[in-house]
Amino acid sequence: MPRFALFVERILPLTILGLAGIGAPVLMFSSEGLPRLRSLETEIAQVRAENAELARTNTQLQRKVQKLKQDPRSVERLARDELGLVRNTEVVFQFPAQR
Repeated sequence: MPRFALFVERILPLTILGLAGIGAPVLMFSSEGLPRLRSLETEIAQVRAENAELARTNTQLQRKVQKLKQDPRSVERLARDELGLVRNTEVVFQFPAQR
């Protein structure tokens, strides 16, 4: 039993420490270690920036929807500018484009 106790008390911890001393740097500098961590951090920053931009766009679109729901002039302006609609009482003159 003293050999087993010697192994457990001295040799096993030194063996584990040695393996960790060799294995940790190998794992850190492998392609799935620190380089992968750096690329993932960059990707996270890009996704956060994209999310912020999409949040701004959502806010602008929500304001536009609210304006269209509440302001009849906005609806009329949209119908005229984007759809080319006119009232029944209006006369439309079309001129050829100048060259």
